[in-house]
Amino acid sequence: MFRHQGKNRTLRQNIQIATILSFVAGLVNVTGFLAYRQLTTNVTGHFALFINDVAQFEGWRGLVYFAYIFFFLLGSFCSGFLIEKFRENKKLNVFVLPTAIECGILLSIPFFSALSPVPNPDALVCSLLFAMGLQNSFVTKISSAVVRTTHLTGLFTDLGIELSQLFFPKTHPQQKKIRANIQLRLFIISFFFLGGLAGGFLFSRLSFGINTLIVGAAILFLSLIFDDLRFRFLKTKRKYRQKKAATQVS
Repeated sequence: MFRHQGKNRTLRQNIQIATILSFVAGLVNVTGFLAYRQLTTNVTGHFALFINDVAQFEGWRGLVYFAYIFFFLLGSFCSGFLIEKFRENKKLNVFVLPTAIECGILLSIPFFSALSPVPNPDALVCSLLFAMGLQNSFVTKISSAVVRTTHLTGLFTDLGIELSQLFFPKTHPQQKKIRANIQLRLFIISFFFLGGLAGGFLFSRLSFGINTLIVGAAILFLSLIFDDLRFRFLKTKRKYRQKKAATQVS
């Protein structure tokens, strides 16, 4: 799920990683909004507010929105840089690195918030945007831009286009591929929604507050552990079959 990249990935692998990451993104988005009244998984709205503040000569607030945009970009850059830097290391699953950093950020925000009152919530919003930039970048890299999980605008656009293509099989003969893409996008949208519901329920109904982010970190961590154990199992199984086949030949 976290190891295969690009054309080697199957629809099942893309759906697996999409459901996990979109659920976490939905949870982070609602938690960040309830805690800090800011969107923390995309920068579209922040860019509009940045332009508005600049136009109104409210420079300080404009700088805050610029910081939001910058930290999302920085997270995306760091994720891409780490993946490219360690790509040649065949023993290392490079996609673990940005995922582990994201887990660390989601854990650190509740930890520091519990130690003392937060003097500057904007710094925590920047941290969440950095984490979502990391996530969006590595899932884009691992799936060759097939999967994106932190915002829905592009997803609904692509979904609308692909739904329209179903009505024109002569013009778009790859109907099986189109249906697979539609299925993938519906999974992403559904689990982003479910993650948001879970985040709202945990934050408000169960009074988890900002500790809701710990749930997101736990999901990511357990997914990495499961993926690694599954990889080791399949690798061991393959070696056993090869050894057995060699023994039968000899």
